[in-house]
Amino acid sequence: MIAWYEQLFYLAVAFPFIGALVASPVVRLTGRLAPYILALFPAAGFLLVFALSEQIQGRQIMVAGFDWIPSFGVRFSFRLDGLSYAFALLVLGIGALIVLYSGGYLSKSAKQGRFFAFIFMFMGSMLGLVLSDDLITLFIFWELTSITSFLLIGFEHERETARRGALQALVITGGGGLALFAGLILIREVTGISSMSGLIDDPEAIMRSGAYVPILILVLAGAFTKSAQMPFHVWLPNAMEAPTPVSAYLHSATMVKAGIYLLMRMFPMLGGTPLWEIVLPLFGGVTLVVGALLSIRQSDVKLMLAYTTVASLGLLVMLIGIGSELALEAAVLYFIAHSLAKACLFMVAGSIDHGAGTRDIRALAGLWRTMPVTFAAALLGAAAMGGLPPLFGFLAKEEVYAAVAEAGPGLYAYLVTAAALVGNTVMFATILVVALKPFVGSLPSGLRKAHETSFLVWFGPLLLGVIGLLAGIFSEVTHQFISNPMAPPSIDEAVAITISVGFHLGPALYLSIVTIVAGALLYWKSQAVRARIAGILSAIGWGPDRGFDQLMRGLIAGSFRLTNVLQPGRLDYYMRVTFLVVVVALWSAMVFSGALPSGVPFPSLYFYEWMVLGLIVLGLLVVANAKSRLAAVVSLGIQGVAVALLFMLLGAPDLSFTQFMVEILSVAILALVMTRLRLMPADRRPWREVIPEMALAVMGGLGFALFLMSVTQMPFDSSVSEFFTRYSYTVAHGRNIVNVILVDFRAVDTMGEIAVVLTTGAAILALVRIRVSKKDRQGTRKKKRMAQAESL
Repeated sequence: MIAWYEQLFYLAVAFPFIGALVASPVVRLTGRLAPYILALFPAAGFLLVFALSEQIQGRQIMVAGFDWIPSFGVRFSFRLDGLSYAFALLVLGIGALIVLYSGGYLSKSAKQGRFFAFIFMFMGSMLGLVLSDDLITLFIFWELTSITSFLLIGFEHERETARRGALQALVITGGGGLALFAGLILIREVTGISSMSGLIDDPEAIMRSGAYVPILILVLAGAFTKSAQMPFHVWLPNAMEAPTPVSAYLHSATMVKAGIYLLMRMFPMLGGTPLWEIVLPLFGGVTLVVGALLSIRQSDVKLMLAYTTVASLGLLVMLIGIGSELALEAAVLYFIAHSLAKACLFMVAGSIDHGAGTRDIRALAGLWRTMPVTFAAALLGAAAMGGLPPLFGFLAKEEVYAAVAEAGPGLYAYLVTAAALVGNTVMFATILVVALKPFVGSLPSGLRKAHETSFLVWFGPLLLGVIGLLAGIFSEVTHQFISNPMAPPSIDEAVAITISVGFHLGPALYLSIVTIVAGALLYWKSQAVRARIAGILSAIGWGPDRGFDQLMRGLIAGSFRLTNVLQPGRLDYYMRVTFLVVVVALWSAMVFSGALPSGVPFPSLYFYEWMVLGLIVLGLLVVANAKSRLAAVVSLGIQGVAVALLFMLLGAPDLSFTQFMVEILSVAILALVMTRLRLMPADRRPWREVIPEMALAVMGGLGFALFLMSVTQMPFDSSVSEFFTRYSYTVAHGRNIVNVILVDFRAVDTMGEIAVVLTTGAAILALVRIRVSKKDRQGTRKKKRMAQAESL
């Protein structure tokens, strides 16, 4: 019987996919009411998950699922603990607001129904990912997020930039997904554990296996590509080609956080080693600083926010890499604060775009007069993202600085502290530009008509901003329901997060003050800084984004060259390669396995058997000396007739009859085909071409002969013969064993073979019936002559 919480599991996961199914009909039937109706699906899922908060606070772990592929030990299973609970709440809660926001943002779009279907599939994929317990189930949902994000980023596929952004995201994240898949398979193979629950119960299993390093590299490849770590970050800014609701959702609670989720989930099994504590802070620190510098260089609001997301992801990876309890607490707090603030700010960016008609920061000013609600939401989001009290972001930033300051003695702590300080300072300046520059100052004449858009567009960001404020003021409640449940899978269960709003004298507060002052100065000089960074990047010229294009062009060019080598369109080439592979396979298998026959005594033959042998030799001579291809083909039938005679002499008349029929049909069909084709009457190639093929034919024939001789030297295993003898009549009710094997035991195989022969015959017939007209042949010759003349 399914437990009550399992039913909640299934319902919560099913709601987004149900929403995807009904989205288009609901939009078509209800019109403007559609966003409100569709938002009920993620909202209901949110309430179902939140209903389990009491169990989660009691550190109860709930697992549900069923055997999916029992023969491979694969289950379709989910696990709800503190970490997956917090992620699920963010996915569903912010998802409900995104659905409402999308209803206002795309209210005039004819493709609104399709968009809702895509966003619900994306939501369900991300929810399935964070709840998955079985490793294969996790990978499937992991890749589903890549595929559905491809659909969303390329939603406006009429634009080339949207297609490029979608393809780039799919290639990078999909490639990382394949690496992750290899890592998960390796985990199953070396530990014998196929679920997250099993790994968490035995966290030393991977360490003991001796495959820790390759597993770590493969898992990090998946996490780094998904969460846009340098140099895989390029797909994330280019994903801004997606509609703004997608950007808000993708950057706050879904795809880019999948890698962070994986690192947090795998920390008990992979973390705490010197390699972990070097690689993650290194990649994270570089991503943090470079992402922050690139963010202030932009002039498009969405791109500025996108690069701050890259920097924030770097900060999260760096904290998880440090791995102390304080660092993991900081990662949890920063993750929550960033999710709320970034969703708010992206929605603000969309509102500005909708109301003012542009997102270019150089053209925006004075919007607070015409868009006061959006301005309020922007201030709340920026204060949370910048870490100002009393918002929840302040708690996160204090904890971040406390963690990096205590990261360890000496240079290590200095480096991570410097990276955090530089990254946070530049991000603070960028966020100030986003939140203030479009709204302060004089309203340009071109923005006189700027206005607040519908309730659906400003409601979401304002609500998220208020939630960020209340979460900081009532931090105890936030910790009780979100922060503390999220922490146990990553850190010791006895640890509880207790930080609250208030000034705590110490290095963290001093670093916060430096961040705010330096960030404000940087904001004041942001235009000059932007120009300076743009000049430096222009001087460098090359970057990962351009490198991606070069890589793709190289792959396409390489594939064309490889295709031209492997498939030049010449039948003789294909046949030569096929026989060469057969010869190599035959000889290498026998030589390297020591299976060459030791010698077979020449048997004593009856005179009629000598006659058959003579017939075979005669056939070979006729084929070799044939003056035309038709004669050679017909002469090949001599070999078949000789084999049929052998079958008859050895007591297999049915096989002999079958062989006769095959030979007759083969010769008849080949003769018929050759009457329709203009083939050369004889082989007139030079000896330098003929001799290699002769050698290939001799090696092939000799290889098969040795192989058969080797087989005859092996002891005869009669088990198969006895099986068919015993069951041909009792099971298939046939006394002719050969017929029973073909018709009953190999029924589907035989039908497949017949289908292949029939299809091949039909294709050959179609090709033979194609005749090139005299006019076309003349045109082809003329083109060849012109090409030759041009080449001369």
